This record gives sequence, C-alpha cells and structure tokens, in this order.
Amino acid sequence: MCLNTFATSQRHEPSSNQEPEPPTLQVTTTQRLQGPRRRVRKMGKQNTKLKPETLEDLKTQTKYSDAELLEWYRGFLFECPSGELSIEEFRNIYRKLFPYGNAEKFAEHVFRAFDENQDGTLDFREFMCALSVSSRGTIETKAKMAFKIYDLDKDGYITEHEMMEIIKAINKMKSRDQTGLSAEEKTREIFMRMDKNQDGNLSLSEFTKGIKADASILHLLTSASNTG
Repeated sequence: MCLNTFATSQRHEPSSNQEPEPPTLQVTTTQRLQGPRRRVRKMGKQNTKLKPETLEDLKTQTKYSDAELLEWYRGFLFECPSGELSIEEFRNIYRKLFPYGNAEKFAEHVFRAFDENQDGTLDFREFMCALSVSSRGTIETKAKMAFKIYDLDKDGYITEHEMMEIIKAINKMKSRDQTGLSAEEKTREIFMRMDKNQDGNLSLSEFTKGIKADASILHLLTSASNTG
C-alpha cells in the first residue's frame, strides 16, 4: 500500500538500541522501494493512467524511472483515491514510524515543507518529489529540504527559536536522547558551528556548508530521534 510503503521506505533500519532517524535527512535503500511492485499486481483494473506531461515533469524533478513512477502512482491512487494525501494521513505515517513517541508536531512541520503550493494536501507530484529527496537525494538536496522544515516563517533564514522548535518536536518522537543535550543546548551548539557571520540567523548557504563540512552537525540535527 502506498502509505505503508512510504513509511517503510522512510524507516532507517534500527539496531536493537536505536530508533529511526528523521526521514528528511536519512538515506533509504533501493530495496525498500520494492513494495509498490508487489502491491500493484493485486490492484486489478483500477484507472491508474498518469498524464504524459506529468510523467515527463516527474522524470525531470525526481530520480525515478517511468516504470517506478507509474507503479508508485498506482499505489498512491490505491491509498488516496482522491489523488491527494491529507495531513491526517501523513500524521499516520509518522505514528507508524515512531509508535513510542509523539510525532504529530514534527509530521506537521514536514508536511508543510512538502506541500509546495500550500493547499493543505500533497498531490502525487509533491509526494514523489519529497520521496525522491528523502530516498535518493544528494546531501545538498537533503539539506535544502531540511532547511525548509526548520525555516518556519519561510523568510529564507533559520533563527535559533525556529531551530529549537523543530528540535523540540523531534525530541517528542524519541524515548531517550543519546547526546544528553537539551533542545536549547543543541541549538546553541549548532549555531556556534554554522553561524559563521554570527548574526543569529542561518542562511541556506550556511546551513548546507555546515552539514557538508562537519558530520557532527548532521548528528546533532538528527540524533534527537536516536536512543542509546
């Protein structure tokens, strides 16, 4: 099923003492995307045609082939016959990813970042663009997506308050934080390393350069959902 497969494809396979990382910054293995293929064969003669122009656009915007896009489209329509994914359905994905915590607030922030036209739903294009970044994106595209999540007011900068709000939302999804740092301490640490001009704001350039230059920053950004 589309939503279950999406949740599975977003899950970082945990060790016995580790919960999955936030989906926006993790790498997903190709084999976890095989679910739609199996499910599609059971879906009968449901109308699953994708407009040629939409297919061409998605091939340009994502890293998926014609066959993969068509299969994901069939699965998407199976779970979302209206052709749209609601925020409540999206919250359910995160509830499955983090059953022992409260992931609703973080899910809302992620949904906002994925919802490009801000109409309150995710259509197939938005869904696949987000999935492509999460599962097959480069560090640059993952950083850009993460930046959109942290930039709550969409002014092109991340403030300490915005970062703290997201980290607090991530903290609610986990049972115990490996770093032992509070959201406030993590925020200060990240800004000390990333905010090169010390103006109290992180630009996309500073954010991306910081993640690429210092792997420990990425750990601070994602470790809130890891447990020891």
